[in-house]
Amino acid sequence: MRFRGLLPVGVALCASASGISAAHAQTYPSKSIRFIIPFPPGGPTDLMGRAAGDRLARAFNVQVIADNRAGAGGNIGAELCAKSPPDGYTICMMTVAQVISPAVYKKLAFDPMRDFSHITLMAMLPSLLTAHPSLPAKTVKDIVALAKASPGQLTYASTGNGTSPHMLMEMFSAMAGIKMVHVPYKGQAPAVVDQIAGQIQLAFNTAATVLPQVQSGKLKPIAISTRERFPPMPNLPTVDESGLKGFDGSSWQSVVMPANTPRDITGKVYQELATMLKSQDTREKFLAQGAMASGMPSEQFTAFARQELEKWAKVAKFANIRLD
Repeated sequence: MRFRGLLPVGVALCASASGISAAHAQTYPSKSIRFIIPFPPGGPTDLMGRAAGDRLARAFNVQVIADNRAGAGGNIGAELCAKSPPDGYTICMMTVAQVISPAVYKKLAFDPMRDFSHITLMAMLPSLLTAHPSLPAKTVKDIVALAKASPGQLTYASTGNGTSPHMLMEMFSAMAGIKMVHVPYKGQAPAVVDQIAGQIQLAFNTAATVLPQVQSGKLKPIAISTRERFPPMPNLPTVDESGLKGFDGSSWQSVVMPANTPRDITGKVYQELATMLKSQDTREKFLAQGAMASGMPSEQFTAFARQELEKWAKVAKFANIRLD
């Protein structure tokens, strides 16, 4: 009898909680939003983050403040995001670098799966495998043959240990069963300069970065890194098509929020970004920047991020890549 008397109270509490959630969804956002971008201004993460922030500012009629927190390959900004209150007023960009980090850093102050609410994959940024014109190779099979004929003689550039270009080439080497010499640089620009000069023979670089050099004949295109071909270069085969079956990798940009952000809020943010990413105007602008717009739903993006985490962990283990 005593339990029966508690039923109305329980029903009232549930109704009250439901009302609060609905009211929260209706009133959010009621103040400015901080948008953490974990890389410097001017790069692809910054450009896409600001595009997303502008869309949300117009849709929500509040100020969205871009907060560039660069450092440690994006990990400083990611840590700040992970430790922010899950109240909907912190939104963040996340890149492939953050799912590579657990495999290569001995200590990491965040977990890319546990510490974030994954909103959407904004875009994939395919990488071009390029060679210096003097290298006697036109295809992936040619490169593999050269590497096997002269183990440890071919050189390739990257933007640093544990970065996406480094991991892509290590995955290439693992799948091809070859050994090449890694030459890390502090950034993509000096690496491309040295490859054009012939000091480096091979590299994976984001397509947008090296497309002008390819078009001018300063670099020779070999293949595209993603499973699908790159629309601006429809005749260039993928690495997968060229003989390394299953090869699929790229840089990517996404939007996340701190873990446990209410679902009514994350859903509201997702709907606005998905609408933006489906528009022809956005797709054309992104493609001009070497990116293919996505808009992947939250659950699908979470599964994708986990697959990426597992894939790059295997590559890091194979190549014995560890950073302090």
